[in-house]
Amino acid sequence: MKNFFIAGLVLLFAACSTESENMVNNAQMEEAVAPVKVHVTGFSVSQEELPTTRAAQDVADYNGVKAVTLAFYSGSTEVLKHEQVKGALEEGETFGEFECSLPMGSYTMVVIARGQGDGDVFTLTSPTEAAYTSDHSRETFAYTQVVNITNTSAVDISATLNRIVARLGLESTDGRTANATNVRMTFSAGSKSFNPTTGLATSNTGFSNTVPTNVAVGGITRSVTYLFLATDEQNLNVTIETLDSEGNTLFSKTVENVPFKRNRATILTGAMYTNDALSGAFQLNTDWLSEYNGNF
Repeated sequence: MKNFFIAGLVLLFAACSTESENMVNNAQMEEAVAPVKVHVTGFSVSQEELPTTRAAQDVADYNGVKAVTLAFYSGSTEVLKHEQVKGALEEGETFGEFECSLPMGSYTMVVIARGQGDGDVFTLTSPTEAAYTSDHSRETFAYTQVVNITNTSAVDISATLNRIVARLGLESTDGRTANATNVRMTFSAGSKSFNPTTGLATSNTGFSNTVPTNVAVGGITRSVTYLFLATDEQNLNVTIETLDSEGNTLFSKTVENVPFKRNRATILTGAMYTNDALSGAFQLNTDWLSEYNGNF
């Protein structure tokens, strides 16, 4: 569930990008403003229709989140945006807490909490448009809310974010061969772009994700991809390939009609490096919320 409260007093923390600060400072010269503080206090990672749930967890304590972006929009116009990266906070900042000032008006607040790796490029352009435009999408939580600033009283907002991605875990039942250096997972639908307000994909054309196999020769490999779905539940075809260092395909297998659901991990398990892979025997289960098993 999405929970928030508004109180009459806030503590001040450094936040807001230089560009956003300039925009706000200009607005302050024209009209009164109110201080706004946002706490990203936890995540809702449960599904109500399933019996197994997990309690909300503080953003600073969850290892899957490395960056938090806060933005306010007036219609489609960005009024303010600031991003925090864990381990690279400005002096005086607390990860998951923001403070800034807004002119009188009505705004849509967007908060995105996400994983982050080297070379990641993430863009948030409106309450309905966000995307990972680099190689990989990441575990992603989102929250949006209308915020009305009607006077100069301080506004204190607490936001609980929901996980909006599905996850594919690919596990081999055989050991990696010396010439296999990468695994590529290709999805027939879904996307790396999403609508922060709905949590659904903004396109449904599919994509590929290639990850290195860093285990020793003979070791079991485990690969992960996060994806955004066009609906809460969606069946996709997944093509699994092992690649050599030059990008040549060593093994390829398409598993059809793989079920995915937001906030659920789907795991495909099968042989990928030996002749046994020709049998195409893959098993399916989920592990975030409830278990699902199927044969292909």
